[in-house]
Amino acid sequence: PVLDTEDAWLSVEGPVSIVELALEQKRIHYPLVEHQFVLCTLLYAIMRLSLKGVKPLSLFDSKGKNAFFKDLTSIQLLPSGDMDPEVLSLRQQFLLKVVSAAVQTLCSSQKDREVSEEEYFPFEKGKNWPTLAADLAQYLQISEDLVRRHYVCELYSYGMDHLGEE
Repeated sequence: PVLDTEDAWLSVEGPVSIVELALEQKRIHYPLVEHQFVLCTLLYAIMRLSLKGVKPLSLFDSKGKNAFFKDLTSIQLLPSGDMDPEVLSLRQQFLLKVVSAAVQTLCSSQKDREVSEEEYFPFEKGKNWPTLAADLAQYLQISEDLVRRHYVCELYSYGMDHLGEE
């Protein structure tokens, strides 16, 4: 981009402006950042929902694992459309665990006392874990419909028929 500056600013001495520093930075490889974001979301879900026995790196193939340890400005080979069926199975099981844990947490907190999801997760207003799991399914190459069907089944199994119908 072209930055026009006034003549009065040309004679100013001092440190380089933040705009000039930003323009000198290398461009990031956005798919690699998105790949990192998926890992961070998985880790946050594991932590927030207290999921036990989940190995987050097992949800990625060798290319995906190697990409985590590279500079964000480098162009890396990311996982292609063809995935190992075993990795896809692990991803599917993980997403279903997230949905089950979210519904169980919500239902147990509402049974203990009438608490809404926003009150139980005060720093996560508007965060709907089952919807997040369905969004992650797109990145992890799992059918969103499968995750949504599991969510509905979980709602019915916990006696929340009115939410399951929605």
